[in-house]
Amino acid sequence: MPKTVRSFAKINIGLCIGRLRPDGFHELRTVYQTIALHDIIRVEVKRGTGIEILCSDPRVPRDDSNTCSRIVDKAMAALKARGRVVVNIEKRLPVRGGLGGASSNAIAALVALERVLKKQWPWPEKLRIAAAVGSDLPLFLIGGTVLGAGRGEEVYPVRDLPSMACVIATPEIAVSTPKAFRDWDATFEQPERRVISTAAAAKLTLSHGSDRITESGRALSAWLGRQYEGRIRNLSGVPAGGRGRAGNPLLDLVRTGIENDFERVVFPQYPELRELKRVLKREGAVYASLSGSGSAIYGLFRSPTAARRAAAKVRQEGTTALVTSMLTRQKYWEKIWC
Repeated sequence: MPKTVRSFAKINIGLCIGRLRPDGFHELRTVYQTIALHDIIRVEVKRGTGIEILCSDPRVPRDDSNTCSRIVDKAMAALKARGRVVVNIEKRLPVRGGLGGASSNAIAALVALERVLKKQWPWPEKLRIAAAVGSDLPLFLIGGTVLGAGRGEEVYPVRDLPSMACVIATPEIAVSTPKAFRDWDATFEQPERRVISTAAAAKLTLSHGSDRITESGRALSAWLGRQYEGRIRNLSGVPAGGRGRAGNPLLDLVRTGIENDFERVVFPQYPELRELKRVLKREGAVYASLSGSGSAIYGLFRSPTAARRAAAKVRQEGTTALVTSMLTRQKYWEKIWC
């Protein structure tokens, strides 16, 4: 019997890029957050063999390069299952928008396949295979607020941020993630090859990989510590660390200076993306940023009313804008089944 699931998107609340590793990937630190925007994935197993990908969006690959095909192939072998797997993707999320659509589709297909087959892969094995298929995949096996490390595939569930209204601006721009990484390396990791001022060289040196990752890790560790400090304060009734009342965890995170490093190479090439971020901030976003390498720009708002007003302003500027909300881990798994 076919099974249908929602394939939720994610945003990156900050993304720190480290040095290029020997395996060809960059070391990263990020906070992933799942949101309610989604595609629809329908999976069924028929007689025969092979994997068939169906999607009306011509930009979605339907061969074995599709992440759904790759993870289904591994799952069928690991579960010792037989049959022809048909995966139907109803695409609602932008393609190459930095919202993790392809990665989320793959995990949704895996979740549905397990239900169809009435077999389940051990969680450690699912996380291992998901990481082998793509860096963003493991976060969708957790949902909610997730700390990402390594090349993004090392995921650690953290205390969920309170759900906030979210505006996603989706301009008709396709940003290549590999190119964005190459641009980062050319601009910030090899300053000695460029003719620049001493002051600029000093600034670039400060942004170098290992130091940046260390500094980002310390800032995130301090933020996480404050969240649990707040929990102790709430349980005991005594302010921890001498602080008065608990603050908004998102605001605490923003105060660490967290930002998306991709903005530094993507915005100069696509200044309209920088302007979209400015519009969202002018309209009252608590935090606004590029998601992943883009091109989606998001803003987090204190109320749905404020978010709708900001989305209307973005649309007036000629860009599609959607109003949604952050999904906690519990809501993520409650809402995944259609």
